[in-house]
Amino acid sequence: MLYEQELKTFVDATTNFFSVAAQEPASIGSPYLMEGAPSVHEYTGIISISGKREGVVYFTAPKAMLTVMLMKMQENDFSHETMRDLVGEVANTISGNARRDFSREFVISVPSVLSGEKPDVPQHAGRRSFIIPINWRSHSAKLVVSLS
Repeated sequence: MLYEQELKTFVDATTNFFSVAAQEPASIGSPYLMEGAPSVHEYTGIISISGKREGVVYFTAPKAMLTVMLMKMQENDFSHETMRDLVGEVANTISGNARRDFSREFVISVPSVLSGEKPDVPQHAGRRSFIIPINWRSHSAKLVVSLS
């Protein structure tokens, strides 16, 4: 189960990512408990967590948001592969930043990336998942944290 301070770690990591990499802060909504199957956007970067905590952290965003992020990062390649790389990098960076607060016993995997209209995101029965809403410019994304 996640505690409020642990969720704050992910909120802070997300805020930091957007302020530094996307050069504009994102506004973060109040985290809430996910009900049912997750709704995801066209691109989803997933990080598996092992060690003292088990589960997944994933960042899901629409193509339009990723395109604007790439522009802010001075990138000219807006291909499908570049979008996949970016969404995986966002998930990896946020998880890596959170790892500093959780210690070395919070082991993160190499990102896996899903794309398409209805990607099959892993779910774990009995594990509570929290959604952290992210608003950046006129775009919305989500960070989902599902840890035991």
